[in-house]
Amino acid sequence: MIAIIDYGVGNIFSLSCSFKYIGADAVLTSDRETIANADRIILPGVGAFGDAAQKLKNTGLWDVVKEEVSRKPILGICLGMQLLLEKSYEFGEHEGLGLISGSVDPIADVIPADYKIPHIGWNPIHFPKDKPVSPLFKNIRENDCVYFVHSFYASHCAPQTIATTEYGAELTAAVSDGKFVHGVQFHPEKSGDVGLAILRGFCEL
Repeated sequence: MIAIIDYGVGNIFSLSCSFKYIGADAVLTSDRETIANADRIILPGVGAFGDAAQKLKNTGLWDVVKEEVSRKPILGICLGMQLLLEKSYEFGEHEGLGLISGSVDPIADVIPADYKIPHIGWNPIHFPKDKPVSPLFKNIRENDCVYFVHSFYASHCAPQTIATTEYGAELTAAVSDGKFVHGVQFHPEKSGDVGLAILRGFCEL
C-alpha cells in the first residue's frame, strides 16, 4: 500500500487517480499509523516552501517522514521534492527535511533574463552520463518529456541528481540518495504515459 501524505498542500486528487489507473493501492492519509504501515510514501506539494514545511510540522508528520524513510521508499513530487533538501531560499530561508544534500534556489539566478518564470511546460529529461540510470526511470527513456511547473529548483545537489532538464540552464529534474529517498521536480501525474511509467517504476522499487 502507498500512503499519499495529505497535509493540505498537494495535488492529491490527480495523484490518486494516477495510481488507481496503474492498479496500485494508494490511500490519502494524514494518519501516522497508516503511514507507518504503508510500503511506500508519496510526499506531494504545491505552493511555497515555508508554508508547506510549516503545515507538515503542524500536522505532526515532519518527524514521521524522517523516521519512515529509513525503512521504505519515499517519492517527493514538485514542492514535495524540494522539501527533501536541507533548506530553501524561497521568501526567506527555511529548513528542509535534510534527506538530500543541497538547497532550493530561484531559477532566476541561473537562467537568462528573457526566460519566463515560472517554468511551465513539457521538457525532456536527461540522465547523468557518469551514473547508472535510476530504477525509478527503468520504464522510460532519455529525452522523454514530462510536465514542469516551478520557479525554484534544487541546487548544489549534483552527487544525488539522477535527472536534469534544460530551461536556459541545466536544472535538477530528479534526485535520489541511492536508497529510499527519491524526488522529482516535475508532475508525473500530469505527464501522460511517461509519468505513469515513472509511478510504476516507484511502485517496483
